[in-house]
Amino acid sequence: MSSILLNRSQHARHWFRSGLMVAGAAILMACGPGEGQSEVPGVEASALAHPEEAGELVVVTRNAPTAWFYDRHTETAGPEHDLVEAFADARGWDVEWQVVDSVDAVLRALASGEVHMAAAGLTHLESRDADFLRGPQHTEVTEQVVCHRDQRPQPQTAADLDGLELAVSASSAYVETLQALEEPVPYRAEPEGTERLLAAVEEGRLDCTVADSHIAELNRRMFPHLEVAFDLSDVRAIGWYLHPDFEGLAAQARAWMDTDEGTQARARVDELYYAYVPEFDFVDLRALTRRIDQRLPDFRPVFEEAADEYEMPADLLAALAYQESHWDPEARSPTGVRGLMMLTQRTAQELGIEDRLDPEQSIRGGARYLRQMHERLDEDIPEPDRTYLALASYNIGRGHLLDARRLARELGRDPDRWADMREVLPLLTEERYYSDLRYGYARGYQPVYYVQRIRNYRDVIRPVFVEDESAPLTGSRVALD
Repeated sequence: MSSILLNRSQHARHWFRSGLMVAGAAILMACGPGEGQSEVPGVEASALAHPEEAGELVVVTRNAPTAWFYDRHTETAGPEHDLVEAFADARGWDVEWQVVDSVDAVLRALASGEVHMAAAGLTHLESRDADFLRGPQHTEVTEQVVCHRDQRPQPQTAADLDGLELAVSASSAYVETLQALEEPVPYRAEPEGTERLLAAVEEGRLDCTVADSHIAELNRRMFPHLEVAFDLSDVRAIGWYLHPDFEGLAAQARAWMDTDEGTQARARVDELYYAYVPEFDFVDLRALTRRIDQRLPDFRPVFEEAADEYEMPADLLAALAYQESHWDPEARSPTGVRGLMMLTQRTAQELGIEDRLDPEQSIRGGARYLRQMHERLDEDIPEPDRTYLALASYNIGRGHLLDARRLARELGRDPDRWADMREVLPLLTEERYYSDLRYGYARGYQPVYYVQRIRNYRDVIRPVFVEDESAPLTGSRVALD
């Protein structure tokens, strides 16, 4: 996936437009192809018309968790994606996305004059300001040293890292930060991405690594043994850059980001991608035990009916629902998933679900959707692997699971064995692997821990549904160990 071109049809959103029409009026500029000639050495003049004239904003980005990616329904998503789409919607423009594989490729595309703007999780740097127009900043981060929580004493300064095993991603800005320290710190530059290194710290295979603060915060929800030791850098701004021929467009973008609409869009991105992660009980099972007594009796008959209808074990469906919502029929998230089985509006419509907050409809819909994921896998995949793969598909999306299965074959691993796939799925976080896959980047660790938690919950829930725990599930239902 060296480059992807995407066009999005215009969807008007009045709440984004209202304030911008006033804010933007003062800065509309006379525009034409290229808006003049660039004087920046090495940067070619642009032949593009201003989006106000052409009705289309051309943006280069990269397939990455902080920029642009495919979600579980193979719809385009990501922090930069959502902000740019909101900005374009407010102006009444379409967006043409050019997706490349690296920051270097992003900057080359911007210098070529073939795009108006770069939105790719770029840090605002003086070196970049020399060549391009600084657009609005939308995120502030610090680079943080992250260690295993059992590391005692926790390092408080860079000097305390001496004697600890520290590794950072070779493709990250963290290498430059470490090299700029007054006192050198021993470290390894690894080809793995930051998420893989955070997982290595979580698993005790590495003492510490470095991550941007928002990435550290997100992954700490998945990896509870991570602890932020200290800030390695000052606050840094992440934002957009524009081709130097589009000063007026840069001014429009900066003005929009400061409007109420821009502020709301940034708040939603923060909640959707960084702040909101469902809370799970990683260690304390007392909460699950209480909910088995207090909540499960209300839903048990429906789980059993759905199990009979869709030939999936009732205790598995109950464990899946607990993972999704803790059996809260009113549960909802900023991504738009709602109800006991946390179905998206799109999935609910496809399943014929009219009310996602109705427990019976939600349970039946979730059971049917899981069954669909199960049936779309090869029939010769043995159990319990087939059901584990179906659960992973329920969580991450079928497109990303197919990518992971293809990658498993290329790496000589068995795509039909969960033991192999739980090692391969995390590779979807690494650019050297996902750049050649159809659907690109995915949070590959998420389905691995998702499946494991469901298995753990099911062990506790099973006695409620099976009086004799030693009795196997029989008939046409799926039986799992």
